[in-house]
Amino acid sequence: MHETISGWLGKTRDELDDIYRQAKPGAIPAGDTKGTAIAVAFGSGHAKIVATIAKLFAWQGKVFDMFPPDLERGILINKITPFSLTFVVAKVYRDDSWLDGEPTIVIDYSTTSFIAKKIRDEIREVEPGVYLGKVWWGKTRILDFALTAK
Repeated sequence: MHETISGWLGKTRDELDDIYRQAKPGAIPAGDTKGTAIAVAFGSGHAKIVATIAKLFAWQGKVFDMFPPDLERGILINKITPFSLTFVVAKVYRDDSWLDGEPTIVIDYSTTSFIAKKIRDEIREVEPGVYLGKVWWGKTRILDFALTAK
């Protein structure tokens, strides 16, 4: 696991929100990314265990397919199960964050997935190739996550 992301597993939601607020959207990832669930609701002592279980049995990351020539809009597919099967498509574009109203990269499932239509992810690039994300269910924050570009 990337050192920065490992450090995030011990942080509170407020601390992660501060990191997110200080980051710029950065470049939209292209291609395959590695994902890490950050479940702060379980407490920092259990966050690594939850992240490991999620990676082994559920979510592996996302594969971004951006449309040339501007690479500002596209789609992605989530990698699910231990076999990294690709399911659950989303639109990707830039918009304002629901957390702070500042620019962010939005991952929008509302028109592409019956199962996840209430989900909206937002990501910002904290350091080159390392993204911190927020997951919304409707207007309720439910989870944080990290992506590392391969």
